[in-house]
Amino acid sequence: MRAIVVRHYKTVLNESDQIMGWGDAPRVKGWRADVASVDETLQKRAIEFDAIYSSALERARQTAMFYARQRDIPIIHDVADFNEVNYGLLYKKSKKWVASNIPQHKKDPDFIYPEGESFRQMQQRSSRYLQFLAETNPQKTILLVVHAGVIRGLVSYFLGLDYAAQLKRKISHRYIGEFLFEGADCVQYDEFGKSSGFVRDGVIEIPWTQSASSAAGALPLSCLS
Repeated sequence: MRAIVVRHYKTVLNESDQIMGWGDAPRVKGWRADVASVDETLQKRAIEFDAIYSSALERARQTAMFYARQRDIPIIHDVADFNEVNYGLLYKKSKKWVASNIPQHKKDPDFIYPEGESFRQMQQRSSRYLQFLAETNPQKTILLVVHAGVIRGLVSYFLGLDYAAQLKRKISHRYIGEFLFEGADCVQYDEFGKSSGFVRDGVIEIPWTQSASSAAGALPLSCLS
């Protein structure tokens, strides 16, 4: 399976540096520029999608619908397993306040946010579902519209990176990631849009290809718990 992964449109809470998680927020006025830039890149590469998936959160669903309308794809599959990490009680808190008052924030992937979940729990559910899609749709190409936290989790998991060290990597609203699967294993990763922090910070070189040194690819999900 080929999975093209993009981020949702920018919201007013993204712009004001506030926590969202499972909450939502209106689009910024210039939201269309980012989405149109991603769409133009996808159109230039003539990528045809068999299906479009998104998280169940409105900002991802609405972005997925934009791409679907451009391609006359009638059905969007929204999946809660692709939701952003649940920050619980921190919804709408400023990111500066969270960084100052919660020392584990974006440092400990196993820290569970008050009335929420941990980054590790989010990574487990999203990675598991993408593996399920890869195994059940081996010859298909899908577009997946998700969130910055989910993208960091997927890249870290499938490329075998230390998760704690990746929690602050920047993911643009113009990011486009390509994951190529053989069965449940990601065998190649590339980026077409604005480079992620993984690439800009020198964590990986693209295209990344599974090699003998990376063993059999991603660790089994049981090793992540």
